[in-house]
Amino acid sequence: MRELRDIRGLRPRDLSQRQRLLLKFVVGLGTVVLLFTFVYNWGMLALERRPQSVFRSFQTVVETMTTTGYGADAPWDTPAMNVLMVTIQLTGVIIGFVTLRVLVIPLFERTPLNLDDRLTTKDEHVVVAEYQRNAELLLEELEALDVDYVLIESDREDAKRLSDDGYQAIHGDPETRADLDRATVERANLLITDAGEGTASIVLTALEANDELRVISFLPSTRRKAALTEVGVDRGIAPNALIGQRLAEKATTPVARNGVNDDDAVAIREILVRRNSPLHGVEVRNSPLAGHPNLTLVAGWFDGEFRLPPSPDERLTPNAVLVVAGPVDEIDDVVNDLGGVRVSRVADHSRVVVAGCGEGGEAAVDALPADVSATTVDESAATNPDVVGDVTEPETLREAGIEDATALVVTVDDDATALLTVAMARSLSDDVEILARVTDDEKASAAFRAGADYVLSIQRVCARLVASEVHGERVVDPASQIRVVRADGDPFAGESIRAVRQNAERGWTVAGVLRDGVVHTGERETVRADDEVFVAGSDAGIAEFERTVDAA
Repeated sequence: MRELRDIRGLRPRDLSQRQRLLLKFVVGLGTVVLLFTFVYNWGMLALERRPQSVFRSFQTVVETMTTTGYGADAPWDTPAMNVLMVTIQLTGVIIGFVTLRVLVIPLFERTPLNLDDRLTTKDEHVVVAEYQRNAELLLEELEALDVDYVLIESDREDAKRLSDDGYQAIHGDPETRADLDRATVERANLLITDAGEGTASIVLTALEANDELRVISFLPSTRRKAALTEVGVDRGIAPNALIGQRLAEKATTPVARNGVNDDDAVAIREILVRRNSPLHGVEVRNSPLAGHPNLTLVAGWFDGEFRLPPSPDERLTPNAVLVVAGPVDEIDDVVNDLGGVRVSRVADHSRVVVAGCGEGGEAAVDALPADVSATTVDESAATNPDVVGDVTEPETLREAGIEDATALVVTVDDDATALLTVAMARSLSDDVEILARVTDDEKASAAFRAGADYVLSIQRVCARLVASEVHGERVVDPASQIRVVRADGDPFAGESIRAVRQNAERGWTVAGVLRDGVVHTGERETVRADDEVFVAGSDAGIAEFERTVDAA
């Protein structure tokens, strides 16, 4: 249990109220024992005329306080010493009762505990006022970033379970000022709410206590965003719509599969990380792709967030997609050597089928570029889909054109239906790229086994989104193509490729140089004035490069 972890070396503010009480108890007990030891040792010398070592006096005091005996020193002749011994005996009995109440009973009896006692001192922290999804995922993300937080959970059993597992959780009603005060909301920086109808009440009550709070709220629908903005919500997020949008962006962010022409040896590929991959859990900086001398890690998708370039500290998880630039044969060799990764099926999408016309499906369609043909499928005619029918039936998917589609975006509300839709679509087409949404994070691996290429979990995306907001991570708008252009090497003359790549915050990076018809991608290669350089990046990044560097 986290509650029992070693507290040595921690600052006082890092200790919970219970740990601070335990520390005070230990210090106080030690002080009393030492005081009695020195007084008893003096009494044996000055009153009883029987001098002895302080260690024997210490032994006698401990024996007396614990009522295990009095050693060879008894009896005592002077009244003062007898009074001292009675005092020591009574003190030992009192300390024994305190020990039982403070330490023994809470540990071994199933008695109600005040969860507030387990909270560490908070300042500039995050208050999570109710969270209707997987709370552990959210709290683990915050702890991974070393962010202080307090979760106010209205369900007593859930609050107790989370607290027992070592999370900073208390039971209370987040709409009540007193319970928000228990979470020290007046000293918090950020409030996260996921309370449905109670969101407005929570936000207004919290802002009364701290009008400088930044507020993030999860909403069941985008229709409530404007109203909640009026009451003080800084960012309202409808997870279904957000994930539908990100799935569409992932499906339609083209990656140039070849270089600037078919004769060039530099290409860009999407490499998908799978659960059995040796890259699972590896930091980007330690991955063979980032450390490869002839490859450039241009960008990456992490739980629906597009990063250009990826942070070196980012951990690769199943479902991560890395955008890599370099010689085609080098990329193929890395993919073959690693195992558990594969190259994306298609470079871009021209015909997309969207299964499910709820808020997520609508957001997905809205996010598709104008030149992409979209066919919507739903079993309810009320949503006005292009095809009405059960998306788990082969006839429905065939009518929607699954066999000719380049991508299928699955945004149905039920995870079981989503998994069956994925499996059915994969049985009908080996080439279609399948991007799916699931509610439960544990269903993501099942979706991969069913045949999905890319899966977003509502639980995981919400947790990562909060972590990104707290940490201030940069998330790039992916609505552009990732491509390679060829430019004059003169602006980089005298610099190594490694030195040029280190400043990748610009949205572009140098993937290699062309010299005498040969492409060089090694990091130690020095760029010459008469070389040509391959620059990889997003449309916006390439435009910035051409405006500020290539035109200089």
